[in-house]
Amino acid sequence: MGEVTLELEGLNCASCAGKIEKLSGELRGVESTSLDFVNKKLKVSIYETNDKEEIINNIKKIINKLEPNVVVRDSSIRNSVLEDSAIEETKRKEYFNIGRILISGILFLIPYLFKLEGSEKLIFFLISYIIIGYKVIIIAFKNIVSGVPFDENFLMTVATIGAFVIGEYPEGVAVMLFYNIGELFQDKAVNHSRNSIKALMDIRPDSANLVVEDGVKIVSPNDVHIGDYIIIKPGEKVPLDGVVVEGESMLDTSNITGESVPRTIKTGEDIISGVVNKHGLLKVKVNKEFGESTISKILDLVENASSKKAKTENFITKFARYYTPAVVFIALGIGVIPILLGLGDPSQWAYKAFVFLVISCPCALVISIPLGFFGGIGAASKRGILIKGGNYLEALNDGDTLVFDKTGTITKGTFKVTDIMGYGGYIKEDIIEIAALGESYSNHPIAKSILEHFHGEVEKTRVENYKEISGKGISVDIDKVPILLGNEKLLEEEGIVIERSEAIGTIIYIGKDKKHIGTIIVSDELKEGIKETLIDLKKNKGIKETVMLSGDNIETAKKVAKLAGIDKSFGNLLPGDKVKLLENIMNKKDDNKKTIFIGDGVNDAPVLARADIGIAMGGLGSDAAIEASDIVIMTDEISKISTAMKIARKTKRIVTQNIALALGLKLIVLALGSVGLATMWQAVFADVGVTIIAVLNSIRTLKVEE
Repeated sequence: MGEVTLELEGLNCASCAGKIEKLSGELRGVESTSLDFVNKKLKVSIYETNDKEEIINNIKKIINKLEPNVVVRDSSIRNSVLEDSAIEETKRKEYFNIGRILISGILFLIPYLFKLEGSEKLIFFLISYIIIGYKVIIIAFKNIVSGVPFDENFLMTVATIGAFVIGEYPEGVAVMLFYNIGELFQDKAVNHSRNSIKALMDIRPDSANLVVEDGVKIVSPNDVHIGDYIIIKPGEKVPLDGVVVEGESMLDTSNITGESVPRTIKTGEDIISGVVNKHGLLKVKVNKEFGESTISKILDLVENASSKKAKTENFITKFARYYTPAVVFIALGIGVIPILLGLGDPSQWAYKAFVFLVISCPCALVISIPLGFFGGIGAASKRGILIKGGNYLEALNDGDTLVFDKTGTITKGTFKVTDIMGYGGYIKEDIIEIAALGESYSNHPIAKSILEHFHGEVEKTRVENYKEISGKGISVDIDKVPILLGNEKLLEEEGIVIERSEAIGTIIYIGKDKKHIGTIIVSDELKEGIKETLIDLKKNKGIKETVMLSGDNIETAKKVAKLAGIDKSFGNLLPGDKVKLLENIMNKKDDNKKTIFIGDGVNDAPVLARADIGIAMGGLGSDAAIEASDIVIMTDEISKISTAMKIARKTKRIVTQNIALALGLKLIVLALGSVGLATMWQAVFADVGVTIIAVLNSIRTLKVEE
């Protein structure tokens, strides 16, 4: 299977976008199509055995029929000259349309200014109508020939030609004129909304400073390869992932993580693409091609998000497909049935039917809803929360159970010595020194945390007869004296009475000369703000239950859960056990409610994939996180879950407002039109005016307070 992505410069008609997607998908050799209206991109999956060029040409013919103003180009061919010319062509067409509106408007006013009557009046109105309406009429006829007649062009053509037939010349011209003015403003509003969303995600680096034999050469990031060296100057975006080989600086990571606090970068540390170098000059050895870099994965994830449509979007698309033809037949009934029954003046019934037609266009719904969801995705992205589709953003509203992994999610995943106790005259310094000597030959994370805590020099010559006892601890001779370091079982087996500790974490008891001389607690610390976030999620975000799944022993899991404020905990779990437990939790729930699993994205991939919504924590540069999860939080902050749910709620609220606004006003004007109380002017406002209001309302999704 091959895939082609076509950019449709100038596409602002959501109804036409739906037809382009449908007709392109019916072409021979095409397996599937997905049109992203927000980014103006048509993705086409083609069977390998078919001629790619022929299919692209056929798609261009379809687009040219439906939207002759749209410029089509293959996005895989990056040519700045072609892109500039496409933008220029779009601007030229916009100026041409403004010119048409002005000329038509002047001709429309002449009969009123010079008080023309009869055939002279008709000629000026007719010329004005042809200048402003010829494109709409041509597209309407092309759609009829193509077998997809029911759209705004068809409705406007029938309604305005009908107005001329019944002698309402001024209204026929005025409706087409006002409709075109409205379309112009609508295009501006849609583009403004698109640009606002794209500005949030303007993280793509434009160039890279490649180190060559005779200096530095500015190239496209695509032209830099693994092993090449690049220079990153102060103020520049980091174009590719790599390792710093020279220099120190501060990095602004807000583009990727949403965090405003800069972080330090030094020689030998990894650096990811998309962040901004604040101060020093850095030399970086590239370790990933641009296509595999962090920034490319993020951009690809965000750009593909609108192809995964929310239930509301899918419903509105289907609704519009049936709604428009239904209204056409209702209008036909309004215009024909009363005349056949001999009820009143035929021209009045015809006028009511034409008003009804003008109102029926579902543009406000079809345009504003995908913009609303994509605005929410953009707002989340700006805060370091990557949501893979409108379906997941909408689903967050139904989340009522949170299931957490422990290490790396609830806790920091880094072991530290948190407490030291000495007995029988031994002080803390004595105990940590004995422990450091005893653990000096071990590679275990707990051993490393003890060695890090001991600031003195470890003299391994003092250590003899080192022996690891599986599942219990270590036996060793220090200065010729036998020492035991391990759990309570190890010391009890040797007849040593211990002072038991109830601390949270791994407890290391130390025995010497058949006596318990000290205890060291090594803990994996809770992340900041865990308790406060869980309280907020339960109080304000509709979460009913929280569960923690851990590979640690049951007692440790219980203690951590209690400290964090989590309702239930399970320990001693393998990855497969976690999946089974998650499925049990999901099976007990209402089908309308969602279970959300939050893990670190690497060892939790199976559970992330199985959950209704999988959220990967700390996905910065983690391929597993981006692949397995539905939402990636680029920092390790649990509080971002609350932010994501807040964005989901606001997006849902705005989308619902748009549906209520568009349908509510349309139904009111439809009702007024059906009884003769609404004119064509009011009908056009119900169509174009409501669309502009709904699109502008969608932009509000971009603004969310954390």
